[in-house]
Amino acid sequence: MKVGLLLQELHRDENDLAHELLRVCERHRSDHEVHHVGRDLARWSQEHVRILAALGERFDVTLDHDPVDDLTGAERLREKAGELLGRRPESGLLLLRDLREVYLKASGVSVDWEMLGQAAQALKDNALLKTVRRCHPDALRQMRWANGKLKESSPQILLS
Repeated sequence: MKVGLLLQELHRDENDLAHELLRVCERHRSDHEVHHVGRDLARWSQEHVRILAALGERFDVTLDHDPVDDLTGAERLREKAGELLGRRPESGLLLLRDLREVYLKASGVSVDWEMLGQAAQALKDNALLKTVRRCHPDALRQMRWANGKLKESSPQILLS
């Protein structure tokens, strides 16, 4: 059964999404919505990592219960340098690129949850299906937030 492999993939992807959101929050600290909402969205993925680690045990997969927590010192230093750019035109383009990356990662996580949901239905595993139904909507909201922020920010950044 390959459900364990899918759990590993989803665990890694949720961790990557949490890390990306934390990076974007730090890089765009001056944009309060991005900073605060992004941190909340990262916490959702961090919680999913814990849930997936507990699920992994049922499928003989060992996954780390500790999600990515914060940026490393080097990443923080790099982001601090980016913060010094402030509201320069390049920072707006950087925001669009970062939001695009969050959107793409959240889309991948959503597809992973969809596949896990299909496997849970095929296995008639109600506990697994319940977990998917709890977590998948978060990935969809993360994706919609990034998309909405892109739509809101693009005209003012690209046309200024």
